[in-house]
Amino acid sequence: MSERSTELPQVVVRVALVPCGCLLALVLLYSSHAAMAAEPPAPGRKVDLERLRARLPEGVLRWGGDVEGGAPYQLLDPDNPRRVIGFEVDLANSLATIMSRQCGFEIRAEFVQYSWDTLYPGLVNRDFDVIISGYEMTEERRRQVRFTRPYYVYSQQLVVRENEDHIRSLDDCLDKSVGTLAGTAAERLLEQRGVARIVGFEGQVEPYVDLELGRVDAVLLDWPIAIFYASTNPKLKFVGENIGQGTYGIGLRPDDENLAAALDNALDELIASGELLKILRRWHIWNPSQAALALAPARSDELAALGFDANGSPVQPPPSPPADAVDINIVARSAESWTIWHYTPLLVEAAGTTIYLSIASMLVAVAIGLVVCVLHLYGPRPLQWLAIAYVEFFRGVPLLLLLFSLYFGLPTFGLELEAVWTAILGFGLAFGAYEAEVYRSAISSVPRGQWEAARALGMSEPLAFRRIILPQALQTALGPMTNDFVALFKDTSLVSVIAVRELTKEYLVLSRSSLKFVELGLLTALLYLAMSIPLGYLSRYFERRWGVPK
Repeated sequence: MSERSTELPQVVVRVALVPCGCLLALVLLYSSHAAMAAEPPAPGRKVDLERLRARLPEGVLRWGGDVEGGAPYQLLDPDNPRRVIGFEVDLANSLATIMSRQCGFEIRAEFVQYSWDTLYPGLVNRDFDVIISGYEMTEERRRQVRFTRPYYVYSQQLVVRENEDHIRSLDDCLDKSVGTLAGTAAERLLEQRGVARIVGFEGQVEPYVDLELGRVDAVLLDWPIAIFYASTNPKLKFVGENIGQGTYGIGLRPDDENLAAALDNALDELIASGELLKILRRWHIWNPSQAALALAPARSDELAALGFDANGSPVQPPPSPPADAVDINIVARSAESWTIWHYTPLLVEAAGTTIYLSIASMLVAVAIGLVVCVLHLYGPRPLQWLAIAYVEFFRGVPLLLLLFSLYFGLPTFGLELEAVWTAILGFGLAFGAYEAEVYRSAISSVPRGQWEAARALGMSEPLAFRRIILPQALQTALGPMTNDFVALFKDTSLVSVIAVRELTKEYLVLSRSSLKFVELGLLTALLYLAMSIPLGYLSRYFERRWGVPK
């Protein structure tokens, strides 16, 4: 091969060198860009205060997170389930206080509940200003999200059952089933290591429950999660060293540079003042890895403020938890503290949202269904085709996909709707297709002689339809309409994907926060029955009162 290369004419070599040089330049440019992206921003960045004041109307910094089993990041207070606590709650409040002082006007942090797996679409959709929810600063996310400097260095912790003697590290799990959170750095680490059976979960409670029950052989999750959900469980134990180190950062939209600069400055002060160290120690999640948070220009100062000497070694191990340290058994304490009297008001409020969504959506569906049905039966040919296409499209598209597309897709066309209105529109469009077919069938079932009798009385076709045909058809349609309403009533549980907190979503949040899956499941089922059984009786009454005589 070497001989063939030396025999090439020089011009060929030069021609070959040109694309190679370009490729090398692109690689160097990309490497430089990647290195810059990985570099933390310099402290003391300039902030345009007028733009910041306009950016945060009424001085509210809205941050998105998920309390659904979110210890120690965000979770419901064991003493008051209406209150959200967590180390990121303390972080957000402290940053708002510092920003208020630095910027000269009042800024308040406001938590916005959002599903963790849809935080990025929610950020793009402007449902909140920033993401603060254990958001890993991966290279993939850096391409979409503008991160601040890191505020925590995480690592992964492997957990197994107490009587497990064969698994001592992740290398022993290659042919085992390992549970983790779907879409996280831990899941990617398992894929890279070649673990054969990766079980992805939506919540961080269920993996440990399944591990305890023997459904998975091990669980790999972030160390702070393992501290709060596994370290206090006598049936589980930690094995191996912490692996897969990475950082959490505050995520912003790429065009939010001014707000990012203000947050970076606040994080600088939070670290330099030692306030971050207090927060981490209060929540039992400080460890020697946090030395990596110190920036190079102020490394010695920040290292000292984070609890390290100039060499990055811990100054001294904390002798005991600080006075304001939270109870590490906080989830178990929720299970003990919360009673049915704590749960019921929250679930009843969420049930009100379910009823509101069901009734409003059904009214929209009835209106759409009638219009589509009339166009299908009596419209000109193009409108008939359009009505048929509408029915086939919305009957064939999964409701979850429709809701997701409407909520996160419409803003790209300049139409922004609140989550509740998006849910009503989505249910109305989908169930409007079903209602159209119900009405078409009912109208077709009215005997032809009714039309002829109406015409014999001198009625026009529209008048005959309104006064003779439609009332009879609605009598026939009453039963199927009731069934559709009950189906819609249960389908409202799908709206949790667009951050509407209805009854099922409230159950998930409360049960994952208290580990009372059975008790809360029974209470939630009773509420659903309390709403659906009277509805059934009411529909049968209407059928007897206005339905087709038997």
